Amino acid sequence: MESLHGCGPAPAASFEEIKARAEKTLCRTYSRYPVGVRAARGSRIWDFDGREYIDLLAGIAVTGVGHAHPQVNAAMLRQMEKLTHVSNLFYQEEQVLLAEKLLASNHCSKVFFCNSGAEANEAAIKLARRFQRKVRGEDRYEIITLSSCFHGRTLGALAATGQARLQDGFAPFPPGFLQVEAENMEALRAAVSPACAAIMLEVVQGEGGVRPLSRDYVRAVEDLCQERGLLFIIDEVQAGMGRSGHWWAFQHYGVKPHIFTSAKALANGLPMGAMLCTEETAQGFDYGSHATTFGGNALCSAAALAVLEVMEKERLPERAARLGLWAKHRFEGIAAALPGSIREVRGLGLFLGIELAAPGKDLWEALLRKGFILNLTQERVLRLLPALNIAEEDLEAFALALEESLAERK
Repeated sequence: MESLHGCGPAPAASFEEIKARAEKTLCRTYSRYPVGVRAARGSRIWDFDGREYIDLLAGIAVTGVGHAHPQVNAAMLRQMEKLTHVSNLFYQEEQVLLAEKLLASNHCSKVFFCNSGAEANEAAIKLARRFQRKVRGEDRYEIITLSSCFHGRTLGALAATGQARLQDGFAPFPPGFLQVEAENMEALRAAVSPACAAIMLEVVQGEGGVRPLSRDYVRAVEDLCQERGLLFIIDEVQAGMGRSGHWWAFQHYGVKPHIFTSAKALANGLPMGAMLCTEETAQGFDYGSHATTFGGNALCSAAALAVLEVMEKERLPERAARLGLWAKHRFEGIAAALPGSIREVRGLGLFLGIELAAPGKDLWEALLRKGFILNLTQERVLRLLPALNIAEEDLEAFALALEESLAERK
């Protein structure tokens, strides 16, 4: 079979063909959905049979301005003609412009660019430890995180992740991490030892079932950090970039972490992460103490800058707050109309979780058959992470399909 260009492997002609070729060539690290994606635009995905789906997952909170946004695409095309990558040994205008724009959305003063959320969290962990030792002169290294958290798949980030099922088979882990129960200040206080460097948390636990922490708890954690000389780290990899209804989810809580991390929606599909920190905390790094070859390259930086400009111009964080509140009320209405089907609807902005009263794989499959792509986490939580510019009509169509499917389930 001849390819489009007359050489090399031919493109797949059907879903079954691409599935078979993937099984032959790719490591089996993903339990993939039964969909082969041929194209995507906005909040629409098309499979190999030409079937259209409404995308409520956005690449797992990545395509925050929708697939193939024309302004982001144009920025990438321009940048590819100009400069793609030269490494961080050089000053690059695109990276500086992005840093300035990103820092303007929060209280931090410095940023380190990398390639993923796990790398951003690794940078945060390394900075916290090095700051305590090199700036404060104290041998502090322990990082406290919360049960049911998720901070990434690298060994360090996985050690910080409080989910045993994800750690299975990978021990031993780097030492210096411990988890405590969320919302339990007594347990957290008891866990802080003289060796503790930082407390790290997600204000909305995504993989943990879309669970926003309470305002009182988050503010108490910040107070504890100030009291004990700890750094306060917030993982915004999934909740950040306007998804919660503010630029950053921690801004709902009135706190100012020393360090926070971002990735996923930062470059709308290009691999990019960022670790942001205060001026004082940034002193923990100096020349050669941390690095990355690809982080913040010109192409990713240009794409991310365009994403921020689109979000600002279209007021997408504010829209996420407004539309997310509408959706939450709509789903709560379904729960009231069908008692015993939905246990709870929770989240912030367009970061929503619908916890079902029973395991939900069959319901997720029914919704997929009806043309809706979303995620099922913790066996019974339907997780919605749509593009922030998704049409209200698309969410209403999902609500109708959800109600219908729940009624059929009874």
